[in-house]
Parts: sequence; C-alpha cells; structure tokens
Amino acid sequence: MIYFKKSWRLKTLTVVGILLCLPFVASSQDDELSLGTIRTVVIDAGHGGKDPGCHGNFAQEKHVCLDMALMLGEKIKAAYPDINVVYTRDTDVFVELDERAKIANRNNADLFICIHANAASASAYGTETYVLGLHRTESQQKVAERENSIIHLEDDGGEKYKSFDMSPDAIIARQIQLSVFLDQSIMFASHLQSELKKIGRHDRGVKQAGFLVLYKTTMPSVLIETGFLTNPKEEKFLSDSTTQLKMASAMFDAFETYKNDLEGIDSQTDLDRPEEVVNSDNPEPTEPQSGDIVFRVQIETSEKAIRLTDPKFKGNTVFEYQQGGLYKYTVGQHVNDFDAANEHKKKMRNEGFEHAFVVGFLNGERIDLQKAINLAEK
Repeated sequence: MIYFKKSWRLKTLTVVGILLCLPFVASSQDDELSLGTIRTVVIDAGHGGKDPGCHGNFAQEKHVCLDMALMLGEKIKAAYPDINVVYTRDTDVFVELDERAKIANRNNADLFICIHANAASASAYGTETYVLGLHRTESQQKVAERENSIIHLEDDGGEKYKSFDMSPDAIIARQIQLSVFLDQSIMFASHLQSELKKIGRHDRGVKQAGFLVLYKTTMPSVLIETGFLTNPKEEKFLSDSTTQLKMASAMFDAFETYKNDLEGIDSQTDLDRPEEVVNSDNPEPTEPQSGDIVFRVQIETSEKAIRLTDPKFKGNTVFEYQQGGLYKYTVGQHVNDFDAANEHKKKMRNEGFEHAFVVGFLNGERIDLQKAINLAEK
C-alpha cells in the first residue's frame, strides 16, 4: 500500500536555491520542448578486448554482450532517427570502467544501458537488472565484485579507483545525490524485466548493488545481467543470433515503454481529439471516487523524508508517497485526465523540475502508466 501526505500551496512564492547538487548539467541549447525527452542513449557492452568476462563451454561474455548491444542500438536508431545512440564500444576492444561512465557523461546521455551476462552454478538461470545501491544479499555482492574485478586488467592495476568510496554510507549518499534519477532507473529496470519475461525469460527481479560503472554516471542507469553462461542451456540461448535478437527486441520494447512513460506519450490516444475548454484558470481538483485513476506529476525521489514545505518544492502543493523504501513527491491531482497531467508535467519542467514525469494511481496504489491511461479512457 502507498501512503500519501499532503501540503497546501504556500501563499508566498519563495523560489530559492537549485533543485539538486549534481555534477550533471543539462544542455541549454534545446528549447523547453526537449526537457525530459530521450535525446541520447549510451549502450555499454560489458567487458571486451583482453577482458573476456565470464564464459561457458564455448561462449564469452564480451561477445554475447556486444552482439545484443549492437542489435539494440540498431533498433533504437531505426525507430527513432533523432535519438543519438552512442556505444562505449562497437568492436572487441578493452574500455576501462571509468571511461565507460565518462562516455555517458560527456555525451549528456539521458539513459545508460549496460549489458552483461552472469556466472554462477550450472543450474542458475534467468535475467536480473541492477540499479546503483547497496547489495542486500551475498549473491548480489558477488555479481558486483565480479563485474568490478576487471579494474585489475587496467594499465594502472585499478589504482585510480582507490579514491572511489564504495562504503555503504558513500553509496547511500550517492543515491541521495542522484535521487531524481534513481526512480527513473528503477522504472526502466522494471520495464526490462517485464518485457524479458514476456519472451520466456525467468524474472530474477530488479536489484541494487555497488557497480563501479554505475557509480559515476549522472543519468538514469541500469545494468542488465541477461543470463548465465555457466548454464549450458542459457549459454546456447545467449549465443544464438536468433535468440539474441529476441533479447534485443525485448530490451527495445522496454526502452520504448520507458520513453513513452517519461515523455507522457500515449501511443493509443487519438492525437487529433479537440481540446477541452476549461472555464477557470485554476479549477478545483475533482475528488477521486473508488476505481478512478489519479494522475500526478512526480518531481522528486529521496531515501529520506523531505519536509513538504521545503523550498526546493518552490511553493507547490506536494503529495508524498512511499514505495520500495523510497520517499517520492508528486504534484497535481488529475482524475481520469492524462492530458491535463501531461500539461502539468510540462509546466513543472518549465519551473525547473526538468525530470518531472507523469505517474498513475488506482485506489492509492501506483500502477503502470500505460495501464492507467487505458483504464482512464474506459
């Protein structure tokens, strides 16, 4: 169950400070319509060159990852020619971990997708997707340790990473610093798991762990462990070009759903419908009834509770809900009206909440946005 707290709009507008203290600065060259849109995607094929990654009887992780990364990139480019797709590598070369993050940051990426394959016992199977966080189990810790271990193959033997504080406190601090991206990372990771499940993959869930490659990125970022090369059946599945294409297609479908959710696009909505006439500039919000869909605009995510009167909310009426151990903050209450919520999202982005996005609720529970849109139209 999701619980809400609410504060009423402050009578005096005290606009102070900056929303986040992040090293990332969004490009100011594009107009307001580009805020929150997906313009650049960086796809990172794990390992490469002298670093083969894990392996099975015949397949190496570096090759499996690269094949799927290139397939995914081609699908995105074909469907969305205006999106800039950048690869951290497109051949069998070694790329240092911190350089992968730097490539994403230099290109002002809006999404970072890191593709890997897993290793464990011969019976382990399935797909799992990680976001940056504290590993909660020994198995999650081992996955992170294995993927991080390639630093010892770098020219300095990993010396540069000694300055990386990967302690639990530091990771929590980093999560808070990048909290605006964490919710979007989890959203995309959830879509990935959902789409991969549709093609028959065992869903091992969305998880958190301390991956170095995610630690320095400053945008929504995920690391997909596509399967276990140490399982003979999975090795065959992941190394076959036909099933690799199925995996890439599922990843693309997840990307498209995430993109539509983020940008507030309803692919099933008639774009030519007439605009509704609103008689008041500030109409009273309709109170939702049981079964109604409530659309809100999410503007903030935090590991710790934030005062609803905090200046960072710029005097807006703020609703708080809790989900997945995080505090999430929304504005607006649009009952069965996605279009109004989408317009509200644009308004919030213009106010400086550049990563605002629409979320939907049914009877107090947050649900998938496309499902919410479909239910609201009935």
